[in-house]
Amino acid sequence: MDSRSLGERYKHFFGELARLAQAADKIDDTNVYQEWNPGTRKIMDSMVKDNLLPGSQLMNREHFVEFLNLIKEGKRGLILMEHYSNLDLPILCYLLDHDSDECKDLSSRIVAMAGMKLNEENPMVKAWAEGFTRIVIYPSRSLAAYTDPEERAAEEAKSRKINMASMRAMDAAKRRGQAILVFPSGTRYRPGKPETKRGLREIDSYLRMFDVMLLISTNGNCLRINPETPNDMLSDLVCEDVILMTASPVIDCKSFRNEVIASLGEKPEDRGIDPKQASADKIMATLEAQHDAMEGEYQKRLQAAQKTEN
Repeated sequence: MDSRSLGERYKHFFGELARLAQAADKIDDTNVYQEWNPGTRKIMDSMVKDNLLPGSQLMNREHFVEFLNLIKEGKRGLILMEHYSNLDLPILCYLLDHDSDECKDLSSRIVAMAGMKLNEENPMVKAWAEGFTRIVIYPSRSLAAYTDPEERAAEEAKSRKINMASMRAMDAAKRRGQAILVFPSGTRYRPGKPETKRGLREIDSYLRMFDVMLLISTNGNCLRINPETPNDMLSDLVCEDVILMTASPVIDCKSFRNEVIASLGEKPEDRGIDPKQASADKIMATLEAQHDAMEGEYQKRLQAAQKTEN
């Protein structure tokens, strides 16, 4: 198994990526919507193909198709997905593109909500990210880095301006029949750190803004966080693996949220329960149960792929 870092394994692409890159290096309220770049997407697809083992596929594809059909009928569609690596979105789109015409249609409609870090931290990370249509947001947790009151105030003003523009862009995308994809944990899961798998309470706000949602769990991981340098995306370790991306049945957002709130009883705030966090926690619990239910199938396919390689 090749476990070199992303930067080492794909250094030979850097020159071509730099030539093809078009997205802004700095984000402001004028450039939050970023259309996919076909040139860098082609390179991303080749990277994904390099690392997917036989047996990788979409599971419950009928739910993907049902979700697409509802969007085409005018429903506002939200995808909430487990987040293990920066290849999650590229692999999802690759599997959709290589499944059927309907799934390829869904792939073309996906717009991912993405943090500014993907654009601003490293030119190569930005080039890879721009292979996919994105709406860039200023994550609220990023404000924690600013301790000086004046700097903090300036950043808060900047974040509000960017995120207001992002919400307008998201509204326009929904009206165009695009599907908005969000990673509800807001960060990649780090083994041994369960807090990185907790849903953000802001996810409750998304449930208010959409009609239907699809929950996608992921078994397998082709790009693993390097424990020695967890914040350096180019040091992530590339690994061949079987990837199973499983769709839930389509869920009505309003009904889901109402059921969560009803389960909390009367005046949950008086008992120290945050209804918004409860919605996010239920999303994550549903994703984890779906992931666990598919783990046996993943292990079986991984063993078969490894036997074939040997």
